[in-house]
Amino acid sequence: MLSKITTILECSRVFSLPMTIMSWLVIYVYSILIAGHIKYGLLALIGVCLAHLAANVFDDYFDYKALIKQVGFNKKEYLKNSQKTKCRYLIAGLMKPGDIFILACIYLLGAGAIGTFLFLKCGDGVLYFALIGGLLTVSYSFLSKIRLSEFTVALAYGPALFGGIYYVMTKTYSLDAIILSIPSMLITVILLYIHTVMDYDFDINEGHKTIANSFNSRLDSLIVLKILLIMAYVTPILLCIFDILDWQVFAVWFTIPLAVDLYKSMVDFAANPDSVPEHKWYHFPMENMMGEPSFMTRIYQSRNLMIYYSLFLTIAIVLGLN
Repeated sequence: MLSKITTILECSRVFSLPMTIMSWLVIYVYSILIAGHIKYGLLALIGVCLAHLAANVFDDYFDYKALIKQVGFNKKEYLKNSQKTKCRYLIAGLMKPGDIFILACIYLLGAGAIGTFLFLKCGDGVLYFALIGGLLTVSYSFLSKIRLSEFTVALAYGPALFGGIYYVMTKTYSLDAIILSIPSMLITVILLYIHTVMDYDFDINEGHKTIANSFNSRLDSLIVLKILLIMAYVTPILLCIFDILDWQVFAVWFTIPLAVDLYKSMVDFAANPDSVPEHKWYHFPMENMMGEPSFMTRIYQSRNLMIYYSLFLTIAIVLGLN
């Protein structure tokens, strides 16, 4: 039973949930200080986490369906060459495709039930944001194949998440909440982009068109990572310009050394995909390497950068609005 639960959690990529939780935390704290409804915000967190897990599982399910249709697809060769967090449990027979589809639907139904409750309690706005979230969840796998994965995540973790949580907690729309989402959204997109850079060869072999593999090499694709990192540390200025927060927002700059470290780590990966960065105290937490230390170390580096960035942004909100 425990083994089954562990498999379900791994195939749901539960390790990626902090990107949802930390994004939620930023707008949740902001909304509380604007006199938002605390319990509805907490309930919304459960809903968006379920939607996130549904998107992960649907992504693997549809990717698997596309893989097995490929001429000459060889399960043994794929298992030798693929990173362990994607489709492996399906190809290895640990779970059946039908079970995966049902799991994704259960997550989506749970998110839908919470959305329905919040719609009845908070108003029509919940329906609009829930529809956007549901469409992005179901269509992510398809959009990720046509170079729209970063755009999809930006929309989901920016206007949709921040606008939706703010509406649930205050029953009003807010342009300030959307502007507040921009720095947080960028640091989340960075996490996804790093994933696609490391999947450069796999995505090409599987016919996925991503922003990263539109470049001639992994190293060339890092120019986009550099731009995203710079924008993540420049855009907090917008929060001062629009008088949403004060100078405290620049606390996120304390994470710049982590961003530089991450970029250097990706340059090393571009040169040698098997290289494993030295584990330093500020890299943690790094829980389960899943037999792929080179890949997972960098995923955890980018995830943890997002966590620390979000924490500093949250602290800035508390200091700026209190």
